[in-house]
Amino acid sequence: MLFRQGDRGPLYHLREGMLKIVRLHPDGGVVLLNLIIPGEVIPHHSLLSPNDYHGTAVALVESEVDVLPAADWYRQLEEEPVRYKQAAEVLQSRLRMMQQRMDSLTAPLPADRLRLFREWFSRYIRDTDVTDVLNQEEVGQWIGLRRETVNRLLRKG
Repeated sequence: MLFRQGDRGPLYHLREGMLKIVRLHPDGGVVLLNLIIPGEVIPHHSLLSPNDYHGTAVALVESEVDVLPAADWYRQLEEEPVRYKQAAEVLQSRLRMMQQRMDSLTAPLPADRLRLFREWFSRYIRDTDVTDVLNQEEVGQWIGLRRETVNRLLRKG
């Protein structure tokens, strides 16, 4: 676990691996919010100003991160305005990835949604299937399907 929901602290740059961001709700439910890939700086919502962590970050596979102390990050933004452009580029990259996710969510067949997710995942984590690191509920949350549907698709092979 890299950080916990509700805490406040440094930013992180993911060099290698993959992280999941989950949010715990008051009723005990857990929702998969995001998957973080190499090259990203997180939390995204704190790139320009500090804020509490919106979720909990957990490594899905062995990962390597750089800790970016918050005070240093924000001071450097003020002293080196070019860093605002870099932060904007990180956010733009994330928005493009989310557009790809939306495209896969609009695939009409559930099997296509699962296939597209597996293909996307394999671009970042080779030799590991998404179902080795995410449970069926999380896969379903990511691709907009019920856990039961994911289970049925996985049994079909």
